[in-house]
Amino acid sequence: MSYQVQAFLDNDSETFSYVVSDPLSGKAVVIDPVLDFDYKAGRTSTVSAEKILTYVQQHQLTVDWILETHAHADHISAAPFLRSKLDAKVAIGAEITQVQRIFKDVFNLEKEFLPNGSQFDRLFADGDTFQIGEMTIRAMHLPGHTPADLAYIINGKAAFVGDTLFMPDVGTARCDFPGGSAGTLFDSIQKLLALPADTEIYICHDYPPKGRGHEYKTSVAEQKQHNIHVGGGVRKADFVKRREARDATLAMPRLILPSVQVNIRAGQLPPADDNGTTYLKVPINLL
Repeated sequence: MSYQVQAFLDNDSETFSYVVSDPLSGKAVVIDPVLDFDYKAGRTSTVSAEKILTYVQQHQLTVDWILETHAHADHISAAPFLRSKLDAKVAIGAEITQVQRIFKDVFNLEKEFLPNGSQFDRLFADGDTFQIGEMTIRAMHLPGHTPADLAYIINGKAAFVGDTLFMPDVGTARCDFPGGSAGTLFDSIQKLLALPADTEIYICHDYPPKGRGHEYKTSVAEQKQHNIHVGGGVRKADFVKRREARDATLAMPRLILPSVQVNIRAGQLPPADDNGTTYLKVPINLL
């Protein structure tokens, strides 16, 4: 297989983070790490990220990249913490600049914040490839949930798809955030489902129906046959109608306001005010 996957579940946000490593070289990447955030107290902690760090250290791995599938709206990224501990670089999709422009206006961010992606070490375009030991990783642009979503395809066998698809009994990502599009998501999902049937799909979130625990791994074949939103050859128009109707009933994610304004900065907090304290903004009656 030439790659090994270790999943980490953050129960608070129901997010799966991953360490994917090459057993031959000991090289690895971290995908979508979570920084713990107590919203009521306004306090961060690194309990979840330290589990990843411990695993990396125990297995004597060298982490070259911290890969974000998109600017998450349900948790704050722990990329800066892990970057400082592992001397790794942080990457995301090239279209993050669209998301940065949108939310710079939403949060009226400081003029020094430039929506040019420079906060990240690399911006991957659709089809870009890079090598980590014996692992060849290809970026696949999958807009729809946000304009900048990526999947990372490892050795043509495993796809880490972020929020584009969930487990088949949960369906697909919402598309009602600024810059989202149900029609665009449908087209992106078709790109994923065109991969070989035995391609492993690793999801970023699981919201399990009653009666089963959290799961994180499925396949293209299982999604094509059983996904409740796109399985069985559903038509695009029907998907868009159903997705938009469902999105209209959903509340905003609990941590969207802190998460987005931090994650578009590659997980860095905003600059401190002149009193030395860092603040996050809450736009009133806007979203």
